[in-house]
Amino acid sequence: VSLVLSIAALFMANDIFAFVKADAVKEITVSENTSVSSLAKELDDQGVINYHSVFKLYLTLKHQTDTSVLAGAYQLNPSMDYGQIVDALANTASTETVQITIPEGYSISQIRQVLLDNHICTEDALDEVLNDYSFKHDFLEDEKPAAEGWLEGYLFPDTYEFYVKENADSALSRLLANFQDRIMDDPDLAPLIANSSYSLKEIVIMASLIEKESIGDDTERKNISSVIHNRLENPSSEKGGRALQLCSTINYIMKHDGVKTFDTEIDSPYNTYINPGLTPGPICNPGLSAIEAAIYPADTDYYFFALGKDGKSHFFTDYNEHLKFINSGEYQPIYS
Repeated sequence: VSLVLSIAALFMANDIFAFVKADAVKEITVSENTSVSSLAKELDDQGVINYHSVFKLYLTLKHQTDTSVLAGAYQLNPSMDYGQIVDALANTASTETVQITIPEGYSISQIRQVLLDNHICTEDALDEVLNDYSFKHDFLEDEKPAAEGWLEGYLFPDTYEFYVKENADSALSRLLANFQDRIMDDPDLAPLIANSSYSLKEIVIMASLIEKESIGDDTERKNISSVIHNRLENPSSEKGGRALQLCSTINYIMKHDGVKTFDTEIDSPYNTYINPGLTPGPICNPGLSAIEAAIYPADTDYYFFALGKDGKSHFFTDYNEHLKFINSGEYQPIYS
């Protein structure tokens, strides 16, 4: 009897605190004049919780049995604990929706501003979720504990429909769930990521660099990726052994740290002119094409590239040829 009771308590505790539960967004539609407790069976049926009676007991103990829910659709996740579910349902969300496109290469700060400009979340709630909320997606495990900027690279750029005054963790969960669907659950990409010599974080970092360096098509992205891969993987070759020397990382430092002058000697771990290898973290949130380019680089001997005034990136295998180009009238500096 003790063993049975212990197992039952373990299962119920897991349901309450969501220690080990599936990560999947569930949309729950709520009608007018509905209380949180009356939704318990629906939450159970939809797989958001496992024990509606335990959920009702939780509400009773928290004196929230009569907490009302505004009519509308709510994005919930089995990985949310009971407290997070109640907070999401009790949120003063509107039934008014707004469609927002988040472009490839936007940083967390830019995405934050887009959500604020469109009145999706309050500033305090959004900042708390961005910096302190411990999302339970498996691909974020190596990034924990939650801290400022920890979601950079994983907020997937796409077009989304949000509720005005939506719960902040619900809004961001949609972007993270899209990363899960488009990258981690993709039948073609998932096995390549799992079997890569690079970690997921390293792939996302590479993709973010490719995203900010590219201005053209997928061919350019794959060529840029080949430069990064060649430098990382052949450090002892005649052409390799150099830092990545990417202007986009200096621009990131300028925006992130408020540095006013473009300087390749800036003392920062994100400066790829003075530090070998990849940056400590992504410098933006890359799109699918950039992530694919990071995984599928072109097969080249390129070690250098620079933008021309013709609007195209020019690639070189030899440093002297590269130097000749950037000292010519054809070179177009991106940052200055």
